Amino acid sequence: MYPRSVRAIQAGALFVSALQRGDELKTSQIQRAVAVALDAYGDAGCAGRVAQEFGDHPETAAVRMRWARAAVAILEGQSVLGARRMSAADGSVSGGNAATKPPAIRSA
Repeated sequence: MYPRSVRAIQAGALFVSALQRGDELKTSQIQRAVAVALDAYGDAGCAGRVAQEFGDHPETAAVRMRWARAAVAILEGQSVLGARRMSAADGSVSGGNAATKPPAIRSA
């Protein structure tokens, strides 16, 4: 087995968390969800649950994992290929006020 990156571990934990893709979330909510999932299941447990979902529901699992990876990248202040540019200036994933903020990450 090869070592996984912190970003991959966080994405897996977010994937198995109770947070929903359609919600506009604050970065603190995402960080808390990652911590809770890792405390509850551990790294290997999260990876196992991700694998189970990809086996049972590959189409929806792929969409959720893209969301989780984009959210984790935004937490780190990195841009993600295919994700809309976002600001985390106010501590939320979607950024400032509704008139000037970029749209939140949403999947089709």
